[in-house]
Amino acid sequence: MKKQLTTWESACIITGYGIGGGVMAMPYLAAKNGIPISLLILAAAFAASYILHMMIAEMAVKSGDNPQLIQVFSRFLFQGRFQKALTIAFFVIMALVLFTNLAVYIAGAAEIIHSALGIPMAASRLCFYAAAAVVVLFGLKAVGVSEKAAVAVIFVMIGILAAASLLRPQRGLPMTPGTWNQGLAYFGMAMFAFSAFFSIPQAVTGLNRDTKKIRKAVFLGLMNNLVLIIVITLCSLISSGEVTKMAMIGWSKGIGAWAQVVGSVFMVLAMLTTYWSISLALGDIVQEQMKWGRKACWVAATVPSLLLTFLPIAGFMEFMRLAGGLIAILVAILVVPAYRKASGEEGESMLGRFGTTGMQILIMIAYILMAVGNVVSV
Repeated sequence: MKKQLTTWESACIITGYGIGGGVMAMPYLAAKNGIPISLLILAAAFAASYILHMMIAEMAVKSGDNPQLIQVFSRFLFQGRFQKALTIAFFVIMALVLFTNLAVYIAGAAEIIHSALGIPMAASRLCFYAAAAVVVLFGLKAVGVSEKAAVAVIFVMIGILAAASLLRPQRGLPMTPGTWNQGLAYFGMAMFAFSAFFSIPQAVTGLNRDTKKIRKAVFLGLMNNLVLIIVITLCSLISSGEVTKMAMIGWSKGIGAWAQVVGSVFMVLAMLTTYWSISLALGDIVQEQMKWGRKACWVAATVPSLLLTFLPIAGFMEFMRLAGGLIAILVAILVVPAYRKASGEEGESMLGRFGTTGMQILIMIAYILMAVGNVVSV
């Protein structure tokens, strides 16, 4: 039996999934759009993301003993003679994309560790992998507790950097609205930063399908990311000599050398929390589809990502990162028709009046706009 999570631990798993690179790209795009418009776009992205994640939560609750997203689609969407083939194909595609995403986090964290401590790259990869994968070996409760601790440290570090930013402002906040393309790009990145689809089944499982706690966990998990985005954006914009595409670089340089150390630790922790959430989700997906034991699923979910970092396939990894963004959009678009089928089944509607057909259409439009925002030039 899996140990039950607290609501806050479940929220932190959701936060950990979405706290990666997308959050650090937001200030650069906010500078293009001006703060007033950026905050309005961010609020719209948060609302759309919350509703979609709640759709996933409701389907996971109604799916019985198999709450993982692939099995949810298999039950509510993939129908007819091609059900098994579609399920297998979706499983293979998702596994490849998630393996590569995990490899990107290992490689990125290893570069920071190598630069900061002078440890050889191979050893840096192994150090990060050990810290990331060992926690997942101990299961859902261990990941929940670890995510809770890491999120607390992240908030403390961001608070310290924010206080330093307010003491040493270098510029005013941008207020001039940007172009339509820049607004779409900001919306697309915001939706990406809130995306934590595969962590929702973990929250459902860890909270024993308690709909009240699940609703609260999803809200808090996404709200954590909203707070981080706002604080990082405002503080990096006022303290950076140059607003860089990876905000932590320009932000920490604008404050001082010590801030660069804190910034490096923050980025490694952000990658660590995302690795925990993704690999936990991937291990559960493998277990659901392959019916292997937990340790075998842990190996299957984590070891390939480490091996990929030692192979000369940088171009392939960049391609798969792009594919990961496309898959996130595909999953979001598939959720709505699957939810329509699930909402007709017996059980509580977790969205109530926000689950209407009109709202479903708006959510589809929001994720189509996310797709557009990820390809427009800024």
